[in-house]
Order: sequence, then structure tokens, then C-alpha cells
Amino acid sequence: MASRNPAAVAVRVPDPRTAPRIDQVGIEERVARIKARSIKTGAKTRGMKLALSMIDLTTLEGADTPNKVRQLCYKAMHLHDTLPDLPTVAAVCVYPSLVKVAKQALGNSGVKVASVSTAFPSGQAPRNVKVADTRFAVAEGADEIDMVISRGRFHSGDHQFVFDEIAAIKEACGPARLKVILETGELGTYDKVRLASDIAIAAGADFIKTSTGKINPAATMEVTLVMLHAIRDHYLRTGQMIAMKPAGGIRKSKEALHYLMMVNEELGPEWLDPHWFRFGASSLANDILMQLCKQTDGRYQSADYFSID
Repeated sequence: MASRNPAAVAVRVPDPRTAPRIDQVGIEERVARIKARSIKTGAKTRGMKLALSMIDLTTLEGADTPNKVRQLCYKAMHLHDTLPDLPTVAAVCVYPSLVKVAKQALGNSGVKVASVSTAFPSGQAPRNVKVADTRFAVAEGADEIDMVISRGRFHSGDHQFVFDEIAAIKEACGPARLKVILETGELGTYDKVRLASDIAIAAGADFIKTSTGKINPAATMEVTLVMLHAIRDHYLRTGQMIAMKPAGGIRKSKEALHYLMMVNEELGPEWLDPHWFRFGASSLANDILMQLCKQTDGRYQSADYFSID
């Protein structure tokens, strides 16, 4: 499948009058069918290892310190200390001021450094501040930028503003990949989730992402399915792949496996790769480790044996 080519993306803002209308009952029934499925042990093990490789370990608190970030980076690189043959996670996500610390700690491990930007999590800042925030994070070494859209402007119907702001941040990212956070828990309806997804994709998003993880509800399979349909429709029109990241509230390995089943069936196996799909769910890593340990020795280990992120 074709990779992202921003130059080929349409520059017009999606028109809400012609946007697809979402069948809420159909979405919820589809998710319910996926959740009802059982998964065989062999496929479960492979799926959990794949999910582990797709996790962005995250610390985004006002009390974050360089030492806390270094500890998180150590965990990201040393999952195989728990069991052999485990992958590393995909990325470590931190505030811009701690990007350099994470970059130095991760070295040449292959784990990416992601940074939130644009006045995360509220998005309430002037555009020049958001652009400067992004450029600073990239200059410090961020491989990926997670931005938040201006939900107030979106709800006011100023979709051109939202589009232009995403495009400006995409330009400020330079070589870094851009994840656009919709904060779906604040959007209200599946129709609005779909419209926001279409706007983000048209404006140049490399990823569309559900949530900041700072409000409830965060990620759900239902809103993720709506966003996957936006990605699928864009691919069918253009041949361009867009990545997806559900974030917040995904804590159990069984949930992650259901997400992977949904991605495989809605988009195809090409998306079952950390380049194209991520989980923003640090606590999920511990549950996966616990489940894999149980499959190895038949006993659950205490959560106390795993570091708290």
C-alpha cells in the first residue's frame, strides 16, 4: 500500500453538509460482535506481543522529572528482562521540555521519542505559541508530535480554523510525524468524530488519535471504529495510508486484542504494524507482561513486580 504523500492531499476543508452520517446502532453492533469472539492461545500470544510493540509509554504530569523519564525509557528498552523475545515498545511520550532527556536515554534503541504539543491537553493557546511549542519539541529531538485540536473552534463551526491550525503544525513538524488528537470524549456524537477525523486527515495528519487521556470517556472501540472508517475511505479515494492511535482507558490485553482484530478486518493486515497503529496505554504494557508470564509458568505474577509508569 502507498505511504503518506502530503503533497497529494486535498487542501479543501471537508464540508459538514456532505460528510458521512454515522449509523450508531450499526457501529455498536459491530463492536459488540468483535468483543464476543474468543481467541486461541497461540494467536493470543502473538497478538499480545504485537500489541506490546505498538504501545507509546507515556508520562505527562506536572510533577515529571528527568529521572522519571529516564526510568520510563529504561522500561521501554528492557521489556525482554521479564521474558525473552519480547519487542520494545514503539515510543516514549513526554512534554517538550523533557524530549532531550528521553532522546539521550533511548540512544540507538530504536524506540521513538514522541512529544505532546499545542498547549496540551486543552489546546487553549494562540497559534504562534502552538507552532513555537512544536518547533521546540522537534528541535530537541522529537520523532513524533501529538497535537490537540481546538475543540472550542470545532464546536463553534469554525472548521477552517481547525484545518488551518493542523496544517500549520504539520509544517512546523518538519521530519517528525504528526498525531492529531481529536479528544473524542468532548466531541459528543459519532458524526462529529467522523467530521473531525476527515478534517485532520485532509489537513495533513499522519495519525489520527482519539484522546489526551486526561478526560473521560477516552478511547472506546466504537469511536475508534468510526475513525478507522475515515481512514479506510481516505485510502480508497487516494491510496494513502493514515495511522491510528486510540489512547486512554485501554488497560487489559483482551481489549487490545479486540482492537487489533477490528483493525485487521476494517483496514487490513498492512495496518498491523507499529508504524500504522499505536496504543496510548501505558498500563496496558503491564497487563500484557502479566498475561505472557502466566502463559510461560502458569501463574499470575503480582502487579508489584512491574514498574508503575
